[in-house]
Amino acid sequence: MEPLLVRAARREPLERTPVWFMRQAGRSLPEYRAVRERHSFWEVAGTPELCAEVTLQPVRRHGVDAAVMFADIMTPVVAMGLEVDLVEGVGPIVAAPVRTLADVDRLRVPDGEAFAPLLEAIRLVRAELAPEQAVVGFCGGPFTVAGYLVEGRPSREFASVKRLMYADPAVWRALMAKLSDCFAGYVRAQVAAGADVVQLFDSWVGTLSPTDYREFAAPWSARVLAAPDVPTIHFGTGTATLLEAMAEAGGDVIGLDWRVPLDEGWRLVGTERGVQGNVDPAVLLGPWERIEAAAADVLARAAGRRGHVFNLGHGVLPGTSAGVLTRLAELVRESSRSTHA
Repeated sequence: MEPLLVRAARREPLERTPVWFMRQAGRSLPEYRAVRERHSFWEVAGTPELCAEVTLQPVRRHGVDAAVMFADIMTPVVAMGLEVDLVEGVGPIVAAPVRTLADVDRLRVPDGEAFAPLLEAIRLVRAELAPEQAVVGFCGGPFTVAGYLVEGRPSREFASVKRLMYADPAVWRALMAKLSDCFAGYVRAQVAAGADVVQLFDSWVGTLSPTDYREFAAPWSARVLAAPDVPTIHFGTGTATLLEAMAEAGGDVIGLDWRVPLDEGWRLVGTERGVQGNVDPAVLLGPWERIEAAAADVLARAAGRRGHVFNLGHGVLPGTSAGVLTRLAELVRESSRSTHA
């Protein structure tokens, strides 16, 4: 039996809608917080047994249909030779931003051995899951990761990025080419280790106009999405104006954030692709009646069509109750059976 998520990505007939949550592993779980009291983020991510345990925690608790590997979008660039510090409440901080051709030239494209701890964790997770549950490998979008490298830290304006794109496009293209080469190898290695699906997280791509997206981001996202021989999910936030271009760039399933109604987003993506989403993560901080209504709205807009994967419109917020996630996953499993009957 193939995983339910894989079959959904291929738009095959299903008995119900698959459900999992972005950032389901991590701060919303007390068992994760207990691990972090003893180990740093990089210790957890770099120790296969710990990484596998943290990845499996939400699957055991919530009964979701996929385990998304516990890693960071900056994991592969650390292997490229950059010093990255993950600051709690801030995000990735790059000690030496990448802004010149010499900076790009210093980056190395690592081989699969550089990712050995994650790959071993994937093998451990795959061995623990039931056949119908999927391992989701993931990778940051080249644009989003380049944003951190050029800015040196999280940014809302991306002024340094856009200055580089417009004023020195040769350096930008060189950086994106090197990142996409690295990420293509990274996702292929994850698949070889046992990942059933790969999701590309382009969290900051919504800062671009459709024209700039097609010129400065899409070709390199397309390169990464074409690399693995398993279904792919292409996700970004703030992408209501980019959905058609994202679909052109690739992905068997296009992830929708909460800012666009699911049926409208699916229309823009095209019926030949699946969609994933898209409850606002903040709704899960409210009363159950509102959560239930939001989930029902998403399922009604999906209308049981082939290719829908239930998820949030972004990652689980740290303050979310683990019990709410368990209850929501159960609601989706039970409610969607009638629409697929």
